[in-house]
Amino acid sequence: MPDHQCKGPSSANSSPNDRMINVFWHDGMLDHDTGKGVFDTGMDPGYLDVLEKHPENSDRIRNMLSILKRGPISPFLSWHSSTPALVSELLSFHTPEYINSLIEADKNGGKEICSGTFLNPGSWKAAVLAAGTTVSAMKYILDGHGKICYALVRPPGHHAQPTQADGYCFLNNAGIAVQYALNSGCKKVAVIDIDVHYGNGTAEGFYDSNKVLTVSLHMNHGSWGTSHPQTGSISELGEGIGFGYNLNVPLPNGTGDKGYKYAMNHLVLPAVTNFEPDFMVFVVGQDSSAFDPNGRQCLTMEGYREIGRMVGNVADDHCNGRILIVQEGGYHVTYSAYCLHATLEDYI
Repeated sequence: MPDHQCKGPSSANSSPNDRMINVFWHDGMLDHDTGKGVFDTGMDPGYLDVLEKHPENSDRIRNMLSILKRGPISPFLSWHSSTPALVSELLSFHTPEYINSLIEADKNGGKEICSGTFLNPGSWKAAVLAAGTTVSAMKYILDGHGKICYALVRPPGHHAQPTQADGYCFLNNAGIAVQYALNSGCKKVAVIDIDVHYGNGTAEGFYDSNKVLTVSLHMNHGSWGTSHPQTGSISELGEGIGFGYNLNVPLPNGTGDKGYKYAMNHLVLPAVTNFEPDFMVFVVGQDSSAFDPNGRQCLTMEGYREIGRMVGNVADDHCNGRILIVQEGGYHVTYSAYCLHATLEDYI
């Protein structure tokens, strides 16, 4: 068990620094090159003079990085480096067979693991760094150094299941960090995922656990193949002692700010309050925005700002303000950065 405890600075010992956002980042995550093609296929049919970058490209993250360093909230951010995840940390969520298959694929020069998900030279190191960056942020909170951490990571992770990759994701960054928290003594962890796609990998990893409440608000897209067999429907509730600890909130296309606020107030927040977590993990994807090429949910900056405020408030109420925010999707190169900034504004 890691030498940490699931406790942070007490409210009696709180200081202005508690409202500082600790950002964890490593430049090595930019080395994941997803290539060009027709949308996310990596294909060149020969009919087009100009091919587009894969949606999950480094430009989107570079803009998130720059807006945090030069935007209005930049004085309230503290920057931290990170280290790659240990194999033991990867194996706390994923099976040895799956991890070994990724290591072997990397040694052989990479390959398309599943539709749109390319493990190219440099991708595996970036993925291990993304997992390690998220765990580093979790450790920082558990060690009592701060209450609010944001892991700016890529490749994303919430579709990666214990046994397989999916949807641009190789390793489940948030899931690995949640398991680290549990191993460190946390009794109950709540995960709220607002990426436009169902956080199926995280849900799958804790589907039979009553220690983790996984909540996902997502576009009602259903299953998209063998790599994503889960439907994201309201009927996927968990199993065994985990029954009732997975809450799916599939939303119709174009739900927008008011619809998300309604879902948060009437479904998500009551469920989290009833669960009474001692730690909050907030999984953010800006692909629910009005301009994203991968989503149709029409959230604006104001919508993201309001959701961020709501999640921060419930963390204050139940987790002594301790919250780990983990980056996922968001593929509009400019607007995603602005929506990220809006999400974080109420934490300072």
